[in-house]
Amino acid sequence: MTSQITMDKVPQGQGGDPAAASAPGKGLRGHPWLTLFSVAVGVMMVALDGTIVAIANPAIQKDLGATLSDVQWITNGYLLALAVALVTAGKLGDRFGHRQTFLIGIAGFAAASAAIGFSSSIGLVVAFRVLQGIFGALLMPAALGLLRATFPAEKLNMAIGIWGMVIGASTAGGPIVGGLLVENVSWQSVFFINVPVGVVALVLGLLILKDHRAENAPRSFDIPGILLLSAAMGLLVWSLIKAGDSWGWGGGKTWICLVGAILLFVVFAVWETKVKEPLIPLQMFRSVPLSAGVVLMLLMAFAFMGGLFFVTFYLQGVKGLGPVDAGLRLLPLTGMMIVSSPLAGALITKFGPRVPLVGGMVCTAAAMFGMLSLTPGTETLPMSLWFGLLGLGLAPVMVGATEVIVGNAPLELSGVAGGLQQAAMQVGGALGTAVLGAVMSSKVADSFATNWKAAGIPVPPDPRLEQAAEFGMVPPELAKAPGMTPDLFGAIGKVIHETFMDGMGLAFTVAGGVAVVAALVATLTKRGENAEAGAGAAHI
Repeated sequence: MTSQITMDKVPQGQGGDPAAASAPGKGLRGHPWLTLFSVAVGVMMVALDGTIVAIANPAIQKDLGATLSDVQWITNGYLLALAVALVTAGKLGDRFGHRQTFLIGIAGFAAASAAIGFSSSIGLVVAFRVLQGIFGALLMPAALGLLRATFPAEKLNMAIGIWGMVIGASTAGGPIVGGLLVENVSWQSVFFINVPVGVVALVLGLLILKDHRAENAPRSFDIPGILLLSAAMGLLVWSLIKAGDSWGWGGGKTWICLVGAILLFVVFAVWETKVKEPLIPLQMFRSVPLSAGVVLMLLMAFAFMGGLFFVTFYLQGVKGLGPVDAGLRLLPLTGMMIVSSPLAGALITKFGPRVPLVGGMVCTAAAMFGMLSLTPGTETLPMSLWFGLLGLGLAPVMVGATEVIVGNAPLELSGVAGGLQQAAMQVGGALGTAVLGAVMSSKVADSFATNWKAAGIPVPPDPRLEQAAEFGMVPPELAKAPGMTPDLFGAIGKVIHETFMDGMGLAFTVAGGVAVVAALVATLTKRGENAEAGAGAAHI
């Protein structure tokens, strides 16, 4: 009876043979747990890269003379390329095989990483980060497609849970790994490390992964839909960054771009209802839990990635820590995510996703609001408490979002749902960095002159020092400026730090508000029929 139920519930849209999926593979190729290990290595590389660069941003900014918007595009270009390409990549996997797209993604990601390491300008770094994101998009949904095709239904939830844990742990571990590499080697090593990891993942994939193709694979691709969605997302993020950089929120260019982005999204939605094989079948969003899961992922990534961007500058700029020490200060965040991910998975399996997801976002909101208490003199223990609470809150969302989104999607659209889940996370991260960066810049512009005047500094404020306040870093060469005294240097440094803290405080307030909204959205989630079927089969 168990065998019959398992075969009936195996996802058919992923090209897996029910009989094969219900029994463990013999030998290396196609073995479920070896497949999980193989794809985990590749996914780990991409997830790690999403945050490992955050700790390297100050070194990149200093070495290449980048502006705040330049540094944001190092993150945004990568995340945006991932987000735009993920759903298309899922369709490519359905059409040409998930094994092929996974291996191409691994090879391209490693090659693009090496190219970034050899880059000598910020423009090249951003360009190759975009290319890196495109190749990363190829392997992410392919990994989920391989798991769905390889594992029997009663073990699929466990495999997806481990897959989500790898993503969560890698995302959280990025700052520590990045700190060690930047401080002991160089910022370029943050990218070079992907080359040997990519080679290992490629060899494992060639030896272990088995080709799976969807039975009803798409024969055509929604090229207009791809172009419309790419243009809409790019225009939106570009306008947000430029609004905080030079255009201003009331500027005509800002609003022209924002309105243009909204119109492109509307045209995209209309087009998707008319095309035979749409990029994103909009009927998927008739499921309230699925839609809530997508929005939840976007809001969670908005708060987490956007907040983490400024925490690294706080630790290295305001606190004056080196990259390794900054990464170690984030160890409570990393450790709590790794430790609580298995617990979150067990709770979600037993009680369903709603309560753990709501509780997780409440903890995330509390951590964001708690970090408003950070000052230049805050000791390690209070910081650790808030960072640890943030990790505790993020773990259930990292682990449970895949089950909510993929489990509530029709089986024939599970590949698209997997791409959509990852796309929501990447778009959320890109928007969080852009919006909170704009909020930060606006607040710095408002506070710098006021803080300068309140400090009683007898010289007019230098615009270059206002830019330094966006990073919280006092330029070392300032100490050697003509007429500079130790007291004056200290007063200017205090203004820079106070102004940065004003901006970061407002950014954390916005991030906390977004986390509260996410907690409300999480109340609409529930376990999907696909996941319930797998859980039922496991008990029979």
